[in-house]
Amino acid sequence: MILDKDSSTAAWDVAAVRAEFPILGELVNGQPLVYLDNAATSQKPLAVIERLDAYYRAGNANIHRGVHALSQEATGAYESARKSVAKFLGAPEERSCIFTRNATEAINLVAATWGRENIGAGDEILVSEMEHHANIVPWQLLAERAGAKVTVIPVTDRGELDLDAIPALLTDRVKLLALCHVSNSLGTINPVEQIIPLAKEKGITVLLDGAQSTAHFPVNVAKLGCDFFVFSGHKVCGPTGIGVLWGKPDLLNAMPPYQGGGDMIDRVSFAGTTFRKIPERFEAGTPHIAGAIGLGAAVEYLMARDQASLAAYEHELLAYATEQLQSIEGLKIYGEAARKVSVVSFIIAGIHPNDLGTMLDVDGIAIRTGHHCTMPLWARFGLEGSCRASFAFYNTMEEVDKLVASLKKAQKLLG
Repeated sequence: MILDKDSSTAAWDVAAVRAEFPILGELVNGQPLVYLDNAATSQKPLAVIERLDAYYRAGNANIHRGVHALSQEATGAYESARKSVAKFLGAPEERSCIFTRNATEAINLVAATWGRENIGAGDEILVSEMEHHANIVPWQLLAERAGAKVTVIPVTDRGELDLDAIPALLTDRVKLLALCHVSNSLGTINPVEQIIPLAKEKGITVLLDGAQSTAHFPVNVAKLGCDFFVFSGHKVCGPTGIGVLWGKPDLLNAMPPYQGGGDMIDRVSFAGTTFRKIPERFEAGTPHIAGAIGLGAAVEYLMARDQASLAAYEHELLAYATEQLQSIEGLKIYGEAARKVSVVSFIIAGIHPNDLGTMLDVDGIAIRTGHHCTMPLWARFGLEGSCRASFAFYNTMEEVDKLVASLKKAQKLLG
């Protein structure tokens, strides 16, 4: 992320960190892997891989239902992971952390439950022009059913929210503000610490999509003041298929169930059913037990790192990559926010992003090409999509050099 001037610049031992990620030593097309697609999914450290292996080798059992030793052990590991996630988010109460499949399901859960109860005809749901599709489409579906409307905060040419436009958009009709903490395409860190108080003054419920922020800097939901916060495990060095919805307990307990089934019930009879409180209320059936345990290991791994040094190192990567990429003739970067994480989206004039991505793959370099699930954002910039290089704390300056050299080679061949 872009740091304040007094942020730490302590040394970051990237070689030692890389040794903890086995996949970084692999070859792709005979070349050392240069993995620059971290905004799509992060790689996994040994701490996570070994924890998953240990669970399946020696601790596999269903949770919450068994009195036998394995079930008790698995239940303890699962609930311990919830405590770790609560600490990771700065959540005052661990039971307010609901395990979901990913951030997408967490948003859909809120739309289908809180939204069904609180959004009606004539209401508005406010999102931004830079949202991921996962924070647009569920609200569109809800609005269509309820007779509500989705309104949009515009984005400036620099890739920042138009803050001057926000006060006029926060009308009495707005019942929900759903906003990304960090843009997955632009890297922009939105000034939510300024925006959330404006929404709360109007009594507006706030959901933050933290799928991109949690990978780059610490989050504290209590300090942020939002009502809901979501993130995906696979973007924070955890397994795929696991995510988290955090919500204020009073809101969560007032929401109707999202799915019906085992473990979320209090009592069932053919005369009617009563439901448990959170978190079980929203975790019907056998959950992704291993995924939750792996996520617990992932967030513990991240929390054990020096966060100031991690952020400072990623800032150096971003600054160096931006400078080097700008040396390529015809390359244009989209997303020039004053505060951003280590994500660089760009195009090279006259060359399709997919062709560049294919050529880079020959050299073992993994980037993302396409619209990155932000079609409205790219339409605002007159684009169909872009190339995106997204850097993590285990990437190196040498990998940036390889990216730039490969792009220049591709440009000569394709231009």
